[in-house]
Amino acid sequence: MPQARYFIVRNEDAWLIRYADEEFGPYKTQNEALLFAIDAAHKLGKHGDCAQVCLMGENGHFHPQWTYGQDSYPPGI
Repeated sequence: MPQARYFIVRNEDAWLIRYADEEFGPYKTQNEALLFAIDAAHKLGKHGDCAQVCLMGENGHFHPQWTYGQDSYPPGI
């Protein structure tokens, strides 16, 4: 189970990254937010944390999009 999770959420016409109790962005596209979150998660992973990036689906549930140690870096988005 990942210790660090980054959540990508849509907020009207922009995308945000939520991590812990903080919010980062806005980003113009979903891919832009994903790339920034994956880069941050990768850095945490290199320091020994299990990190994951999750994307909010249309149903409001989050789905893993990238996990340190399982998915390629840089991602092929």
